[in-house]
Amino acid sequence: MNYAKTFILIAAMTALFGAVGYFIGGQSGMMIALIVAAVMNIGSFWFSDSIVLKMYRAEPVTSGGLYDLVAELAGRAGLPMPRVYIIDNPQPNAFATGRNPENAAVAVNSGLVNMMNRDELAGVIAHELAHIKNRDTLTMTITATLAGAIGMLGNFAMLFSGRDENGQPRNPLIGLAIMILAPLVASIVQMAISRTREYAADRMGAEISGNPMGLASALAKLEGGARHIPNMTAEGNPATAHMFIINPLSGRGADNLFSTHPNTANRIAELEKLAADMGENRLINRNNPWAR
Repeated sequence: MNYAKTFILIAAMTALFGAVGYFIGGQSGMMIALIVAAVMNIGSFWFSDSIVLKMYRAEPVTSGGLYDLVAELAGRAGLPMPRVYIIDNPQPNAFATGRNPENAAVAVNSGLVNMMNRDELAGVIAHELAHIKNRDTLTMTITATLAGAIGMLGNFAMLFSGRDENGQPRNPLIGLAIMILAPLVASIVQMAISRTREYAADRMGAEISGNPMGLASALAKLEGGARHIPNMTAEGNPATAHMFIINPLSGRGADNLFSTHPNTANRIAELEKLAADMGENRLINRNNPWAR
């Protein structure tokens, strides 16, 4: 199912590459754009995880408390040990990447490690392992890479309006329209990454960690932390926002038409229901300053 969605998204983006190429250079421009898109598609499949990790300057972790916690939870989930990375960023957040469970990675911001207690950190990591187990990471990582490339191609189209088949300059307004379309494509891509995946990862992550309220408490802190602490790398690469456990972009609402994540309060409510089903009666601290 996820592979089918990935194929559809890649096909749509490739078509857009071709359309912009045609605008810039006619049929020859379209062919060049399609060849470039094909190379990027292949490269994204094999290297998109590395691209995103380098984008966020993630550093590998091979020992210590974080590594041991990931190993413990991966064992519970029945997953191969993923690569573990730390990102020097004060915003509490995390994401998973990789084309399959055998080639997966979990990246954690330093702000997350500093802000969370062990139960909360375990909940977040288990959520990311759930994405790996559900094979969401292939779609999430490839679409992030290609959406960013489409944005750059749109800007290129504005700078170089190109000529039509008769050698006449094209209407510059079309170039402007394409430039405006580029960021909208990123939003459409984010919409295509179904928000139901976050609910599914929350549920599976809670089952992996055995503590739904640990993840619920973490989400409350994450929501406030993301609002108060900017992530400048994410702000500069908004097409990657859907990869994170919580929206890393400032000033973005949730559960609206273009949101990348479900409403955090709704996610917490679902986890509280799950905790009740599991016989856990504790609720998160609603007075948590980051939950306001």
